[in-house]
Amino acid sequence: MNPTYDFGGQVAFITGAGSGMGLATARAFAASGAAVALADLGESAVGTAVQQLKEEGHQALGLVCDVTDEDEVAAAVDRTVATFGRLDMAYNNAGIQIPPTDAADEPVDQFERVHAINLRGIWASMKHELRHMRAQGSGAVVNCSSLGGLVGIPGRASYHSSKHGVIGLTTSAALEYAPRGIRINAICPGTIDTPMVSGMIAKGELDRGEAEANQPIGRLGTADEMAQAVLWLCSPGASFVVGVALPVDGGYTAR
Repeated sequence: MNPTYDFGGQVAFITGAGSGMGLATARAFAASGAAVALADLGESAVGTAVQQLKEEGHQALGLVCDVTDEDEVAAAVDRTVATFGRLDMAYNNAGIQIPPTDAADEPVDQFERVHAINLRGIWASMKHELRHMRAQGSGAVVNCSSLGGLVGIPGRASYHSSKHGVIGLTTSAALEYAPRGIRINAICPGTIDTPMVSGMIAKGELDRGEAEANQPIGRLGTADEMAQAVLWLCSPGASFVVGVALPVDGGYTAR
C-alpha cells in the first residue's frame, strides 16, 4: 500500500508528462489533491491525459512544450502559474535514451541532442520554476537523473554524462535555494518498465532478461514506483531532505 498525501490547494508542474514516469507522477499528484500541469512535446498524449484527469474530477492543464526551447519552457511555467495562481512542486522528468555507441565513434549531433533534452531541458525547467518559487518563498523541485548519473556503463558515455550533469545542477541549486525555503532533490531511476524502455527492448538495445537480472530485486521498476518517490520528496515527510540523488533502482547501485 502506498502512503497517502494531502496536496490540496497546491500546484504541480511535470515535464515529459505524456507517458511513463511523468504521466504516472501527474496522476499521483492529482490523486493527492494537487492541481497538475502536464507538459510534453506530444500534443495528443497530453490532451488525452488531461481529458482523463478532468473526467475524474481533477484540475489539470495540458501544455505542449519542447524542453530544448527555453522560451517554450518559460511560457509553460508562466501559464501554469497564471492558471492556478502558484507553483508548489515540480518534477522535471523529460528525457531520452540514445543507442549505445563506442565513445570514439559517437556523432556530435547525438551528443548534442541528448544533452539538449536531458541536461539543458532540466536546467531551463528548474530555472523558470525557481523564479516563481523564489517569489513565494516555498517550493519543492525533483529532477530526474538516472542510475546513469551515479555509475558508468560502456557504450553509454554521452547519456551518462547528461545524467551526471543533472545531479550537479541539483546539488548546487539545492544549496543555493535551501535557505530560501525551497528544497531541490533528484531521483535516479533504474531500468523502469516504460514506453521508452519497451522501445529499447524492441530495437535490440536492451535485453529484458539481462536488465531484470542486473537489478538485485530481480525485476524492472514501475512508473508508479517512481511517482511515489517523487511525491515523498515533495511531501512534508521529506522536509529535511535537501540535495540528494535518491537511487530508486532495485538495488543496482548498492552493489
